[in-house]
Amino acid sequence: MAQAYPARPVKMVVTFAAGQSIDILARLIGQSLSDRLGQQFVVENRPGAGGNIGAEAVARAEPDGYTLLSAPPPPLVINQHLYPKLAYDPGAFEKIVVLA
Repeated sequence: MAQAYPARPVKMVVTFAAGQSIDILARLIGQSLSDRLGQQFVVENRPGAGGNIGAEAVARAEPDGYTLLSAPPPPLVINQHLYPKLAYDPGAFEKIVVLA
């Protein structure tokens, strides 16, 4: 049988610094999800390298649904054409929703 989700806090990794629009959006959605699902959604900012640092952190996390990536297109769409080698596979991510 499937377990209830989420059964523990969920981390949302934002690929830009605190205070930027993507961060504010993630915090608003995280608070709404916390209220609705009864579990904490924690926003962690991992800025740098056009979003690659945050995307790599999520790619290295356990693939259990408790570490989510909140990012604009570059880490998953554009950066693979700009950087000769990424430390993660953009195609390995499961897309959940377009936030805005």
